[in-house]
Amino acid sequence: MSADRESHDMNGMTDMTHTDIALLLADAADEAEIGIAPVQAVIRGGRRRRARRWAVAAATTLVLAGSTGVTLAVTGLPGHTDRNAAVAAEPSTPEARHVYVPQVTEVARGTDHGKSWRVVVSVWGAPRDASEAAVQLAAMRRYGIESAALPDHRHLVGMTSYYSGLYYGDNPLRTIIFNTVKKWEPETGTSLMSGALPLGRANSDGPERLVVGAVAITARQVRCGWKDGTSTVVEPQAVAGSPVEWFACTAPEGTAYQSAEVIQ
Repeated sequence: MSADRESHDMNGMTDMTHTDIALLLADAADEAEIGIAPVQAVIRGGRRRRARRWAVAAATTLVLAGSTGVTLAVTGLPGHTDRNAAVAAEPSTPEARHVYVPQVTEVARGTDHGKSWRVVVSVWGAPRDASEAAVQLAAMRRYGIESAALPDHRHLVGMTSYYSGLYYGDNPLRTIIFNTVKKWEPETGTSLMSGALPLGRANSDGPERLVVGAVAITARQVRCGWKDGTSTVVEPQAVAGSPVEWFACTAPEGTAYQSAEVIQ
């Protein structure tokens, strides 16, 4: 083979290679259906030849990033493994975890002897260390939780706190239930946790007419029984940050709390 012929054949091979690449990329671009769900396009790309699969996957990822601004964790594609997949991490700052400012939900309100009252449940995120716990304890005191109900700040580390309190007229917040748990074991079936106290100002020695408690999220109704033989049926409600639902019942004037049970 002469040098001229060898050079000519090699040039032809180079031209053929460029053409093949151009056709390959054009074909891959046509097959990446931008109008459908991007993840489906990625999956379909995985079934094609290796060169086309890379082109389709890359084009689809760019469409996601450019059109939605959402970061997609792709696994099972060339160059990606489960170890490299992005995992959604829990909020890192105490503020985002509601350590210093709780999530608060009102579960009941009313009027008694001309005084307005309301029951709230606050959920406090778990501090990660003693420093966060000390700041949380101070925040709980400012919030109005009675010091007698609060543990040492070291007991709060790694614990989520659930607090239910009563506002009555202009009186300070009164504690009904305060509980700290590392991992809440959700109430199941008809199980129930409750607390009762007089519906009135602090240190009132009247009858326990207010009942507050927590039940499983599957519970639809709770019946509160009173000492005069009557009862009140209420529906529990969701509370922000809580894996259980909460309820509140008030007894009629002249009677007091006797029992509480899930009936549905």
